[in-house]
Amino acid sequence: MQQFRLGRLALVVTTVIVVCRFIALPGTATAQSVNGLNLGSPSHGGPKAVDPGPRGGAPGAGGPLVGLGAAEQQFFAAARDRFQEVDSVSGTMPGEPGSGLGPRFNLNSCAGCHAFPAVGGSSPSTNPQVAIAKLDGAMNIVPSFIALTGPVREARFVLNPDGTPDGGVHDLFVISGRSDALDCSIQQPDFAGAMAKKNVVFRIPTPVFGLGLVENVPDSNLEAALSANSALARSLGISGKFNRSANDGTITRFGWKAQNKSLLIFAGEAYNVEQGATNEAFPNKRETDPSCQYNAMPEESTNLAPDAFQSGVPASDYSSDIVNFAGFMRLSAPPTAMPDTASTARGRQVFQKIGCHACHVMAQTTGQSEYSGQSKVSFSPFSDFALHDMGNGLADGISQGNASGSEFRTAPLWGIGQRLFFLHDGRTSDLYQAITAHASKGSEANTVVSNFGMLPSSDQQALLNFLRSL
Repeated sequence: MQQFRLGRLALVVTTVIVVCRFIALPGTATAQSVNGLNLGSPSHGGPKAVDPGPRGGAPGAGGPLVGLGAAEQQFFAAARDRFQEVDSVSGTMPGEPGSGLGPRFNLNSCAGCHAFPAVGGSSPSTNPQVAIAKLDGAMNIVPSFIALTGPVREARFVLNPDGTPDGGVHDLFVISGRSDALDCSIQQPDFAGAMAKKNVVFRIPTPVFGLGLVENVPDSNLEAALSANSALARSLGISGKFNRSANDGTITRFGWKAQNKSLLIFAGEAYNVEQGATNEAFPNKRETDPSCQYNAMPEESTNLAPDAFQSGVPASDYSSDIVNFAGFMRLSAPPTAMPDTASTARGRQVFQKIGCHACHVMAQTTGQSEYSGQSKVSFSPFSDFALHDMGNGLADGISQGNASGSEFRTAPLWGIGQRLFFLHDGRTSDLYQAITAHASKGSEANTVVSNFGMLPSSDQQALLNFLRSL
């Protein structure tokens, strides 16, 4: 962003009012503008704060929760292996032993999308979707919004051809032409046409580290955390609400719009939508062309005999893929933050000073847990898991449950220090840009972003350093 210097403060005093205003020095801008909004007059000069980038060193996530028993640790390890399984159409391709890929799909493995900085994370630096487009003889064209060095993406169409709401995932690739699907001849969606009509929006993978803790926070605790911040939130123009199940009214909390109730549903839906594999939660193919149906359905289910899996962990071997996927997420440890430095400690203070914690709640507490050592555990996801209106700058036009087209779940910030892509569509790799992109007409974050814009550059830098330490 452009640098600004502090304008002269002219104090005009009358007998009835005192008015303070910023007066620009000749040729000097006095306000930051993002998405058409004036974000306030910065109180600093000097160099612009710079995102230090993903921190190096070993991944701060990817292992099991601390305190698990021996059997739980063994299940976690076996489930993590299953999470990395690569699918082909019928499990007949070398190196692709899983079954159920397609007919339409975005990738062939859970761990392909959830890859960085460790298995269970988000997009890696090299997008595997480019290579899979032609894998095993497939004839897919890589859409224009997929790049080798860009984020893994799924595409959604906002509207149907008749103008009614769509919102569903339109998978990037088809199995047509693959050597294990020679009878299938379906075509990819018309992404070029959708792009020309500005009818396509994107989502990137959300990290799954530590989600068992999130799943085990009682609704009452989430509501209490949201309520505890209500006075601060109101002063900042922030409201917020929870997405809820239409059936039982309980809080849903997984996915970019908090549209999924549980990790098992989250896993089952993703397996069906992203890889095309039918399962016990989603037993029907999305593509019904009979020439592209190769397997009995559901293509993965409870294993009555563990012939296909020999992990040595019966609980995993007999369980279905989605139970293993959910188990991996449920027993995964949250990301580990780096020890504070003087700069990150200052950044933590700034984070609270400008109001980031009004949405990115710094502490949540689990309820009674079935898993060893996980009852009444306090943890720091930096999220209230509520929906907030992000305005027209981030709106994707997709409604899911109680979430409108401009509302998103507060993204948990734990692990952001090793993230490569930010915001729901991966539009930036720069934390500074990600922060300022929260500001636009109608966004609940406008006041907080304005507060950020008025910080001295040293405090902005401390905040960025703090976030990269998480």
